[in-house]
Amino acid sequence: MNSTASTPSPTSQACFSPQILTASQRRDYEAQGYLLLPGVLTAEGLTRLRDQCMAAWHGQKGEYDPEGSWLKNALLCNIHHHAPLVRDFYFRGPLVDVAQQIIGPNIKAATSQLTFKMRGNTKAFGWHQDNGYGQLEPATAITTLTALEDNDPDNGCLWLIPGSHLQGQINVSDRLTPEAKAAGKDLSVDVPDESGAIPMPMKAGDTLIMHCHTLHQSEGNFSTTRDRRVLFLRYADADAVETYNENKPRLGRLLRGRTRFAEVEAFEKELE
Repeated sequence: MNSTASTPSPTSQACFSPQILTASQRRDYEAQGYLLLPGVLTAEGLTRLRDQCMAAWHGQKGEYDPEGSWLKNALLCNIHHHAPLVRDFYFRGPLVDVAQQIIGPNIKAATSQLTFKMRGNTKAFGWHQDNGYGQLEPATAITTLTALEDNDPDNGCLWLIPGSHLQGQINVSDRLTPEAKAAGKDLSVDVPDESGAIPMPMKAGDTLIMHCHTLHQSEGNFSTTRDRRVLFLRYADADAVETYNENKPRLGRLLRGRTRFAEVEAFEKELE
């Protein structure tokens, strides 16, 4: 089974900046578990993508509700179903090239969502590994966080612990049962020593790449004038399976290379 690599549409190409990692960047990622890529979105791309994301957000979520749940206020899954430029960025944009350079030749799209902390949302999100929220094997998946506006500690930017991915998966399997998932169990973990944690401020249009085992967290948004809006995209090996789900394949559109799973080969092929 084979997927032919494609490029963004001509109208989208002006929105994205190509990304080819250097050997030094690859070494930094392998040692530190993260990499910051400046200017992945052009000025035009940032404006258009942010407008589409906000139209989808308001259509699905409405205005910020201080009494609303975390899911209501902070998360919109499958944003590529609602925003065509996000879909082009997710399926054909420069982050697919980055994923292929880090993970290998066979790549699938694993997750797309908006993760927002609107002004007034002062809820912190504890230390966690993204692979804890859906453990995949092989554990080579990457998280990409693209800033839709400037992120800094005042409006709730991400903090991470460099090199923490080297410890591997922290066991949260007791909170991955169907019952625990239905109850919305917290998957945050205890970090005895946070002294090595660093903030990850980003300019609008920058993208942070993280290994799926990198420990990270965020504080609340304490700005009274600025939101903190991020596009979250995750990529995985095309044959990655869900260890918590009887090793069934993680469904996601095949973007590059091959897969041994017919259901992955067929997944979202109708989306163009």
